Amino acid sequence: MALNKKQRRERIKFKIRKTISGTATTPRLSVFRSNSGIFAQLIDDKTGKTILAAGSDDKAIKGVKATKLEQATAVGKLIATKATGSGISSVVFDRNGYLYHGRIKSLAEGAREAGLKF
Repeated sequence: MALNKKQRRERIKFKIRKTISGTATTPRLSVFRSNSGIFAQLIDDKTGKTILAAGSDDKAIKGVKATKLEQATAVGKLIATKATGSGISSVVFDRNGYLYHGRIKSLAEGAREAGLKF
């Protein structure tokens, strides 16, 4: 029986999560993409806590008229500046089962431009 889109993404997501894990020094940068926005979190998997979060609904991004790709780049830059401000310089990227193109790629490139290493 064929998998639907959601089941396929969940299967990919679990395969990714078997191999990567975040710590306090190098947290996991998890990305969630919805139809209207994009969100990123830095997660410490050892304690199960979210360290930082940023999304397209933040005040700095929401007020600006931009395309979804531009919003994703802005979210990447915002999470990177928050991370460097709290002393985090490198992360492990978790694309959360999404393909690495479009808004996911744009967020990753924005985070790299702002100084995060992954």
